[in-house]
Amino acid sequence: MKTACAAVLACAACAHADYTNNILITGYWPPTNEMIRRFSTSATQNPGGWIGGNWEGLGYNIHSYFPEFPGGVGTNPQGTGDFMVDYQDTSEDWWRITAEIRPVAIITFSRGSSGSNWELEARTKNRASWINDYIAPFQPTPSPPDPTVPAETIRFSTLPMQNIVNAVNQASLGISAFIDSNSANLAGGFLSEFIGYHGSWYQSIHSDPSDPSWCVAAGHLHVGIDTPLAAARTATDVTLRELIAHVNSIVPTPSAAGVFGLGLAVAARRRRPLPCS
Repeated sequence: MKTACAAVLACAACAHADYTNNILITGYWPPTNEMIRRFSTSATQNPGGWIGGNWEGLGYNIHSYFPEFPGGVGTNPQGTGDFMVDYQDTSEDWWRITAEIRPVAIITFSRGSSGSNWELEARTKNRASWINDYIAPFQPTPSPPDPTVPAETIRFSTLPMQNIVNAVNQASLGISAFIDSNSANLAGGFLSEFIGYHGSWYQSIHSDPSDPSWCVAAGHLHVGIDTPLAAARTATDVTLRELIAHVNSIVPTPSAAGVFGLGLAVAARRRRPLPCS
């Protein structure tokens, strides 16, 4: 056991040398929590087993976090667990999880409007006022959430948006993919925009290639309410492949051995096993 732990830690140390090889994806209301469930390392939330380690042999570990909605969204809209639809919970979970995962890239997903669509949000705003959530205090604390820039500052997605749009549309999934770059309300002013802003904010903090937590891309994506789950899962895979290709155009291609070792280390921390002895 001691030897195995040492090997994992050695691999993790290699992967941590300049940046990690972890990609963080998050969800909120269905279908976004269900479509990323396969990438959760939680045995409770994903009893079928984590598929994100060195995903598709591409050298990156995909980690998903999302809430559950016992009783359904209609009676339990805020949900339970990680990333409840609540400003304070989302922010607290965000900084805890990103400190652990140290993602090289981030996609935050949430449910959008009616239809079967894949809407990439080009902009999110550091709003001083937000749509109320479900549990007091109903507004973020503080609001605006980001003290490093003035209120109403806009941050822009750094995802390969057009490549994602093209790939999802070419996959013939019955999903309409597009970029929203001109809506008057940007990403909506609710938790979707709030977590999306956190993604772009985190990426800006860690945008320096010399940062050991270097993050090269982050952005938000709204998934239409009527998007079939199977199609949403496939579109998620298509989106991740495009994101990984984009990351590879910026950072050195990762070592598969080092990457998977780091993924196992993160998964082990989440499961809280007995320490090695």
